[in-house]
Amino acid sequence: MRQLYDAHAGVLLGYVRRLVGGDTARAEDVVQETLLRAWRHPEALDPERTGGASVRAWLLTVARNLVIDGERARKVRPREVAAVSDTDVLPARVLAAGGVDEMLDRVLLAHGMAEALTTLTTDHRAVLEHLYFRDRSVAETAARLGIPEGTVKSRAYYALRALRVACEERGLVP
Repeated sequence: MRQLYDAHAGVLLGYVRRLVGGDTARAEDVVQETLLRAWRHPEALDPERTGGASVRAWLLTVARNLVIDGERARKVRPREVAAVSDTDVLPARVLAAGGVDEMLDRVLLAHGMAEALTTLTTDHRAVLEHLYFRDRSVAETAARLGIPEGTVKSRAYYALRALRVACEERGLVP
């Protein structure tokens, strides 16, 4: 593995860094995962078993596929936002963050979102509440609701689709 790393890690890092738009930390993670997969599947590194394909070609292909899979996963998952503490709604912070107009916009948006959430079925709303408002994993949500993990994923998918439509109807989504 040390020889594999010494021979290919630099090239892999440069290649992956270009694929991820210069994000070095993310590129390093992809290279690490690529080399981990090489360690787990040493048969893939044997040119006799791979029809003469080079080790570097296999590594570059695995890295590219990891980047593609990561982008796909990132697109289907909602954007993460920081948690808001009770102190974030104090008047001094409101004024420092952009004033009363911005705060009013936030309140109206929150009211519209609450209204949009009421259009969902009880099952869909429960799944979203556990996953996004209580920050629970799919497994934790499944256990708490007493349903299979696949059902949690399915309900979350369809709930988010329905929520988007409800938000669009209310003019909350551009």
